[in-house]
Amino acid sequence: MEKIIRWGILGTGKIAKAMAQGLRDTPGAELVAVASRTQAGADRFVAELSAGIGAQLGTVRCHGSYQALADDPEVDVVYIATPHPLHYENAVMCLHGGKALLVEKAFTVNRREAEQLAALARDKQLFVMEAMWSRFLPAILEARRLLDSGVIGVPASLSADFGFAAEVGPEHRLFNPDLGGGSLLDLGIYPLSLAAYFLGPVVGVNAVGELADTGVDMQASFALRHASGALSSCTSSLRAHTPNTLTISGSKGFLRLNPRFYCTESLTIGLQDGSGRDVSAPRIGNGYAHEALEVNRCLREGLLESPLMPLAESVALMGWLDTIRGQIGVRYAADAATNAAPNAEGGADVHR
Repeated sequence: MEKIIRWGILGTGKIAKAMAQGLRDTPGAELVAVASRTQAGADRFVAELSAGIGAQLGTVRCHGSYQALADDPEVDVVYIATPHPLHYENAVMCLHGGKALLVEKAFTVNRREAEQLAALARDKQLFVMEAMWSRFLPAILEARRLLDSGVIGVPASLSADFGFAAEVGPEHRLFNPDLGGGSLLDLGIYPLSLAAYFLGPVVGVNAVGELADTGVDMQASFALRHASGALSSCTSSLRAHTPNTLTISGSKGFLRLNPRFYCTESLTIGLQDGSGRDVSAPRIGNGYAHEALEVNRCLREGLLESPLMPLAESVALMGWLDTIRGQIGVRYAADAATNAAPNAEGGADVHR
C-alpha cells in the first residue's frame, strides 16, 4: 500500500481553496492542516471547505499562524498559497521546519529570491517544486508527446495569450505593487513557462507594456527567442478578455491548445495538407490533482525535484520575468537589492 502523503496548506485565499478541492481528488493525498494569519481565518476556511466537501474532507488541524504549520510534525508537504511577495519568506520558514514544498507560481518575486530558495532547498535536501499546474495536465502532456513524435514537423513558433478584464480597484492584489500585482506574475507566467516547456530554453526577450496607475503592468506583450531558434509571441492582460489559446506551428502544421489553454481538456491538430483532428484529454476534477500527484510521486521516490518542473527552470523563468519587467518599467520593493540585466543563458544576471 502506497504511503499517504500528508498535506498542509499555507494561506486561505481562492487558490488555496482550489488546491484543497484538488487534494480531495488526489489518490494517496490527505489534507491534514491549514494555516492562516489568524486562528479565526483558519477555522473559517476549514468550515467553508467542510460545507462544500463534507465527509470527504476528514479532520483538518487549523493553525492560527504560518509558523505553526511549518513546525507541525504531522505534515509532509506544504502548499504555499500566499501572495507573490510572501512566497520566499514562507518557503524559507517551511524549509527550516523540514517540510517539502509546492510553491504557487510565480515561484517568487524575482530571480534573486528564486536562487536563494533553490539553494536552501538543496542544502536542506528537501523537495521543492513550483506549482505550474498546467504542465501536469493530461492535454499538455499529450501535446508534448505529439510534438516529440513529429506530428507537426519541426516546431518553429508559438503564440499564446492570457487575459481578462479585471474589474477591481487599485488596492486589489492584482494592481497592488506591494502584493506583486500586475499581469505578468499572475498571467504572463503561463505562456512564458509553457513556451519554454514546448520549445526549449529561452535565450532572449523583447517586451512592451502598459502600466496601470499603481505602477504595475496592466498588460504586456513579449517576444521570446529560444535556443532552438524557435520564436514565441506572448501576451498577458488585465485590461482585455483574450481568446486564451496557445498555438504551436511547425513545418508540417500546427497544434493548438483549445481555450482555456492553461486548463484545457482538448487540443486540435491541423496539417498542411488540410487534414486534422481533435484530441480529447480530460483532467481530474478542477485539474489541481495532477500537480499534487506529481509531488506525491516525487516524494515517494525520494526525488528532490520534479523532472517536469525543475528548480533550475523556475529560477531561469523568474530571471526572464525580471528582464521583461525591467524593459517595461515595473519594479517591486524586493528588487531593491537586485541589479537585473539581460542574460542569454537564462534571464537576468543578479548581483547581490
